[in-house]
Amino acid sequence: MSDVKLDQINNIDDLRKLPVADLKGLAAELRQYIISTLAEHPGHLASGLGVVELTLALHYVFNTPDDKLVWDVGHQAYAHKIITGRRDAFPTIRTYGGLSGFPRRDESEFDAFGTGHSSTSISAILGMATASKLQGNTHRQHIAVIGDGSMTGGEAFEALNNAGVSKANVLVVLNDNGISIDKAVGGLSKHLVRITASRRYNQLKQRVWDRLGGDSAQQSKSKRKSLNFFQRATFVAKTAALGAPNLFESLGFRYFGPIDGHDLDQLVEVLARLKEIQGPKLLHIVTKKGKGLRSAEKNPVTYHAPGKFDAETGEQIKKSSSGQPLKYQDVFGHTILELAKKNPQIVGITPAMPTGCSLNIMMAQMPQRTFDVGIAEQHAVTFSAGLAAQGMVPFCNIYSSFMQRAYDQIIHDVALQRLPVVMCLDRAGLVGDDGPTHHGAFDMACLRPIPDLTICAPMDEHELRNMMYTAQLPGQGAVVIRYPRGLSVHADWKNPFEALEVGRGRCVRQGTDAAILSIGHVGNTALEAAERLAQEGMQVAVYDMRYLKPIDTRLLDAVAAAGYRRVVTVEDGVRKGGLGSAVLEYFAEKGVQVPVTVLGLPDSYVTHGPVPQLQHDCGIDVEGIMKALTAKC
Repeated sequence: MSDVKLDQINNIDDLRKLPVADLKGLAAELRQYIISTLAEHPGHLASGLGVVELTLALHYVFNTPDDKLVWDVGHQAYAHKIITGRRDAFPTIRTYGGLSGFPRRDESEFDAFGTGHSSTSISAILGMATASKLQGNTHRQHIAVIGDGSMTGGEAFEALNNAGVSKANVLVVLNDNGISIDKAVGGLSKHLVRITASRRYNQLKQRVWDRLGGDSAQQSKSKRKSLNFFQRATFVAKTAALGAPNLFESLGFRYFGPIDGHDLDQLVEVLARLKEIQGPKLLHIVTKKGKGLRSAEKNPVTYHAPGKFDAETGEQIKKSSSGQPLKYQDVFGHTILELAKKNPQIVGITPAMPTGCSLNIMMAQMPQRTFDVGIAEQHAVTFSAGLAAQGMVPFCNIYSSFMQRAYDQIIHDVALQRLPVVMCLDRAGLVGDDGPTHHGAFDMACLRPIPDLTICAPMDEHELRNMMYTAQLPGQGAVVIRYPRGLSVHADWKNPFEALEVGRGRCVRQGTDAAILSIGHVGNTALEAAERLAQEGMQVAVYDMRYLKPIDTRLLDAVAAAGYRRVVTVEDGVRKGGLGSAVLEYFAEKGVQVPVTVLGLPDSYVTHGPVPQLQHDCGIDVEGIMKALTAKC
């Protein structure tokens, strides 16, 4: 192992001055730095550990940042951040005012493209390569690293299809670790396994390897002379072994691999050779997610983002949950299983997030009635629509910010056809450390204009269960239920089911001076603000609207007639287009003069940080609501 230390690598030029032999020791130290830092400062762990060697090789061979490197998904990019001038700031990752957990163009010139959501890198890099060609720059390289299941996303296939015939100078590095957040699913995953596991392929690959010099001193020289032969021979072997053409070759890419993604010597050598080959190319590397931390290697699902853990043993440091409410995600998971036992038409669907959304609870007991469709939100919604068209009751669980990718499917395939699909939007509102790519800020505003769509949000876990129960009853049509990440309200979460009257809110606190209209979990904050103002002599009524669409017009009429000197609406979505807008629109249509103040997320992207801090910044914490209620008219 070399004497080179990570603290000597202050920029990319320092890295490129090293002999290749020194990169192995640097990789070991870099991996340990990620482990020790994330043990105390939680982030995405296993993905970044798997691409340490690849990161060093890419920056060593290519002239970044002039050569464009895009990481897909961005949580693979921790090592990239460390060696591109952000080593000392790395402990601030995903903290308020610190580094983003994903690549951001405004954070570093080395972050060529922001990638918080998956499957976008090939489209982006093709656009960059096309721009370079139009600008007369024929030397710039354009590299997309796609892995963690991102190749299952439809946009990745659309981009491959376009890039394969474009003759653009692009290199796609397929980081094949067999897993996304949960285990990889679908035909592509099986295709990659067949490539790497075929007995006939591996036998011929070994014969080719021996011909190239094997492990002899002439190995590197022979490999350089015979790389094209090696590529052609392995492709012939794979074609013979699989009985079908290689998918990527069929799309117009020159395919190389699979190679060991942890072999630095081979990575550097192959990448250097690929620099000299024009046109669309795909390098297939095989890596181990979580490499370097035994517990992460054994359980990459849990260690995708494990929270705090012991850097030596890998053991997670868990807070006691005794007496605490369940997370909304877990309430969903237990409730859908309970409902599915009573209603045989219920099925569960998720795009690659069964553990994150807790559909895995139902999946464990009813595997034939739960479907992980891969990172494919559009497909998940239309697949659900197809199920509903044949009499099933699909609960399609997708994170709020990911549902944005399926907007047309909600309109065209679900609502327009009046199909009874229940769309559960997990992680609605502010999600904290993942930041603007993951905040569920826009769902209410973008879904509210869609006809024939019911939109509701529970104030607590009892309402979540009742909304789920109501949504699966006959005649409900398309329903959206949005709820936040994290803990619910009550420890006694399992209430008996009660059918709700759709479009009806409720008064949770009486008051005569002012009123708060809230929707969703943030109503608990509103209630606390009202109770604190009561101690100061101000009586504030609190209304839990429950339904954004259809909105409770009888309740709004009662609010208008009550003569409150101020009405404040509170939501954890953007102010424009959400609850506040709906209330103002209704009062304007009725010609009623009501002094309404709208609180919600601003017309700007909210940064990452602790949720209480972000709520304070947006004015939707207790103090912000109290300030709005007591401000002079």
